[in-house]
Amino acid sequence: MGIILQENEGAYHVADLVSIEHKERSMIDGQIHNILSVANVITQIKTILEERHGSLKRVSVAAAGRALKTSEGSMAIDISEQSLFSTEDVNRLELAAVQQAQQKLLSSQTVTKDDYYYCVGYSVLHYQLDGEEIGSLIDQAGRSASVDVIATFLPRVVVESLLSSLKRAGLEMEALTLEPIAAINVLIPPSMRRLNVALVDIGAGTSDIAITDNNTVVAYGMVPIAGDEITEVLSNHYLLDFNLAEMAKRKISSGENVTITDILGFEQNVTPDELYKILNPSVDKLAQAISQEVQRLNSGRSPQAVMVVGGGSLTPGLTKAVSQHLELPENRVGIRGLEALSDITLEPSIVSSPELVTPIGIAIAARRAPIHYMSVTVNDKVIRLFELKEMTVGDALLAANITARQLYGKPGFGLSIKLNDKDLLIPGEHGTPSKILLNGQEVSSKSKISNGDVVELVPGQDGQNATATVQDLFEDLTTVKATIDGRQVEINPTIFINGQKKSIETSIKDRDIIQITHNKSLATALENTNRKNLLVNESLVVTINQKTKTIKTNSPQFRIGNIPVRPSYLIKDGDIITITPSEKLTVNGVVTAVGKKFHETITVTFNGELVEIRKPHQIVTLNGTPAEGHEIVKQGDNFVMTSTSESPIIFGDVFAFTDYQLPKNITRPYQLLRNGSEIGFNDEIFGGDVLEINFPE
Repeated sequence: MGIILQENEGAYHVADLVSIEHKERSMIDGQIHNILSVANVITQIKTILEERHGSLKRVSVAAAGRALKTSEGSMAIDISEQSLFSTEDVNRLELAAVQQAQQKLLSSQTVTKDDYYYCVGYSVLHYQLDGEEIGSLIDQAGRSASVDVIATFLPRVVVESLLSSLKRAGLEMEALTLEPIAAINVLIPPSMRRLNVALVDIGAGTSDIAITDNNTVVAYGMVPIAGDEITEVLSNHYLLDFNLAEMAKRKISSGENVTITDILGFEQNVTPDELYKILNPSVDKLAQAISQEVQRLNSGRSPQAVMVVGGGSLTPGLTKAVSQHLELPENRVGIRGLEALSDITLEPSIVSSPELVTPIGIAIAARRAPIHYMSVTVNDKVIRLFELKEMTVGDALLAANITARQLYGKPGFGLSIKLNDKDLLIPGEHGTPSKILLNGQEVSSKSKISNGDVVELVPGQDGQNATATVQDLFEDLTTVKATIDGRQVEINPTIFINGQKKSIETSIKDRDIIQITHNKSLATALENTNRKNLLVNESLVVTINQKTKTIKTNSPQFRIGNIPVRPSYLIKDGDIITITPSEKLTVNGVVTAVGKKFHETITVTFNGELVEIRKPHQIVTLNGTPAEGHEIVKQGDNFVMTSTSESPIIFGDVFAFTDYQLPKNITRPYQLLRNGSEIGFNDEIFGGDVLEINFPE
């Protein structure tokens, strides 16, 4: 059906209408099955209209809701720097929300990665200005504007077959919409959408449904049963050609008998009641399918009323059956024709019919909420996109189901290992970025595109799988060479992979369990060279005053140059370590080990000469012999220790360690001085003191 529609200040006039029936069943359940046949009918309609109105190049079309998907989208923008919101601004905002709904649909689990869906129409759920719901954004000013939409999508195969048919007929698609959207635009204006109403457009192959409630359109849906299924019942029952069965079906409402001829040439006269009786089960089946889908879309409940349009709405008994299944009064389910349309006039030659509602709605929807597409080629595949103001290469890649992962080469497989009881992942190499070519020139995903552009994605190189040896796990996992007390020493790491000893050059495999120890301490080096005895202090068991005592000997001294180091020192490559053996344990060491002093020694200056004064604190015998302190102690030695008076060293003690004699020719009294101050003969002195005997005049 082709319509020429004229608009004048919001009112519409149907200037011409041409309707041609398909000669064969080239469309089934809303899907074009024979593009050539459909294109031929379109060409006939176009030719007739061009003879009356001149050349026609672009056309607005509607698709049935076969395999329909719906998705809600929203978009908000800042308008604080904008003077007034224009019609174009609203249109861009709505289309951006539709695009967001499309992205949500493509990323959902309801479609597979190879599917692609075209938007075939949308309805605005709500406008908001500064967070408050508003009827219209046009000429409004504020801080932010937003819109919520419900968008409808059809699979690529449905839309592409429609576009192919138009192309063969020499027409370019101006705008695309969905049949129930087209019908609802003219039958249920926004002022009526506060009511919970279902609009059902019953065509030949599908019954498309739209639901209104709470001042908006809340759902779209379809059932793949419509007028053709009713015709098929007559065709099968009476063995009629499909077109003859269609003619017989249409004559039922006339009340006259119908003469039919079957495929064998037998002719019979059938009453309307007989035809209706045959059709009644299939009509009831259609009504039940429509009612169930209406209730599903309407949250499981029946709406307040049902409007039925389309050629299939004239099926006898259908509205009554729908009212029974929805449990609504019969007067709440009605057929609506052009008489229900406001601000729409027809040429006198055009006969009003419910099947005209949707075609007229298509034209009006194309003006009010057009969905324009642009065509680009992505990797030799034609992709159609919403024609927003600025489209980018990224939008084309998204529409071609090319994900962000495909913009880079795949990363190489990593190695998952357990190292010293800790999980470790060694990642593979990153893949290189893919190149994006736009009309042969390298660009970014944000580059702008226009109709007819060719986008090519040159895949990046995949990353190499992870490889590693044991040595790669630690930077310092190398052999350390050093010299200890003149002997060359090598300290190697100890490596076990899956319980087997390996070298540092061993390659790692996924799931390996690796244990690595690399102890570079001096103590470990001595143990590995059978000199562990240098780390253990020897002990001597002796008897002191009839009690057994265990005395530890001194440890050896370890040095790097002149710097002493401990056994815990971590050896570095090239270190030269010297060992000074421990001194033998002496009697003095034993006395010190039991917390006593063998003797006290101080050094003073006496009359200008250094004098060492030693005062015994212990009298020690070693195995019955008096000891002086320097004797070497052996295992099992017997000591007797007797404490002497621990009186301090006094000035008078200095004379026991010097040859000083009082001058014989001096008769005057003398003075004893310590550090220049006079002291007594029995006064205490200390190490470092300066002592003098003075004979003052």
